Amino acid sequence: MSLPLGRRRSPATATVKKPMDHSVGGVASPVVPAYHDACVTTLVPALLEGSAVPAWLPEEVLQARRILLLVLDGLGWLQLRDRAGVAPTLAGLAGGPITTVAPSTTSAALTSLSTGLPPGEHGVVGYRIAVGGSCGPPHGEVLNALRWSTGDGDARRRHDPRLFQPCEIFGSQRPPVVTRAEFAESGFTAAHLSDTRLFGYADRMGLLDQVLGAFARKEPFVYAYWDDIDRIAHEFGLAERYNDELAACDLMVAELLHRLPAGTAVVVTADHGQVHVGERLVDLPAEVTGLVDGQSGEARFRWLHARPGAASDLLAAAHQVFDHMGWVRSVDEVVTDGWLGDRVTSAARGRLGDVAVAARDPVAFVDPAEASSVELIGRHGSLTADEMLVPAVFAVT
Repeated sequence: MSLPLGRRRSPATATVKKPMDHSVGGVASPVVPAYHDACVTTLVPALLEGSAVPAWLPEEVLQARRILLLVLDGLGWLQLRDRAGVAPTLAGLAGGPITTVAPSTTSAALTSLSTGLPPGEHGVVGYRIAVGGSCGPPHGEVLNALRWSTGDGDARRRHDPRLFQPCEIFGSQRPPVVTRAEFAESGFTAAHLSDTRLFGYADRMGLLDQVLGAFARKEPFVYAYWDDIDRIAHEFGLAERYNDELAACDLMVAELLHRLPAGTAVVVTADHGQVHVGERLVDLPAEVTGLVDGQSGEARFRWLHARPGAASDLLAAAHQVFDHMGWVRSVDEVVTDGWLGDRVTSAARGRLGDVAVAARDPVAFVDPAEASSVELIGRHGSLTADEMLVPAVFAVT
């Protein structure tokens, strides 16, 4: 594998754009992904293939002899900005915020990172995805994308990950991917990291060793993934434990910068940020549930599936109930407004609901079928700046 440096162009500037004021009339507007510019979708095509290079990636990164792309799951730009003293190395790197994808959730965002495509094209459109069954309505079965399971258990035979997500991974190159050893055989790994060379680790030191070992073998590009910031935020919220984990990650990045060979570009990004929700849970009221045949998505980005013939009534009821705390859109509006990208394939469209409810306030919408998520404190999935803005920061050793 080689990096086609000859196809890279010099960017106009090395400064990432500052986030816009996403508000209308004092009410926050959704942060719609900037898929063709400052977005996680542009990173791998630019760094690995040298194509569609965004202006905010500096030439020194693009022309580096080696590149490490490090994904810190759950590290939002605003959380990092507010904790510069906790993470001085990360906060001191060049760069700034870019957007993740919609919904701002791991399964959709990591697949967009590896394919360079929006969710509307790769089809991994959320955490819990309506996939239909052998009979019944299209939403009769819901796939948990991270576990690659349905109510009937492991879904790899019925929903082959490589067919479910058919888009090319890492531009058909086979870079080394450093991730937790326990993820290696998962269905989601098959969907978003198929045909890569996986190198597993058990802890932070293992990640360091695998990354350093890959570059010692003269690899030009390494993709590494660390998930503990996200896990801690879910379990304990954005409090002391979160700060401790962020500080530990900051030390890990400092160690990498110290030990990597000279001339290595280190690019750090994330799949989404976080919102501290705690116990602010919202049950769907009777005027909505009476029109709903099922739910998919996640707690801060719910897809409501209407009973036959009830889609218009459901949209009206959802507006009446949720407009004061979130953004309510019909599926046509989500597609037209580009939340999932310029193009939404028929396969991806078939995995959506009729009405989307995305939380603007720090709340989570309860789905009785998703009982395991009730205990989570930190959450994500919606289109607030806290969730949508992620770091794109870099240094060259």
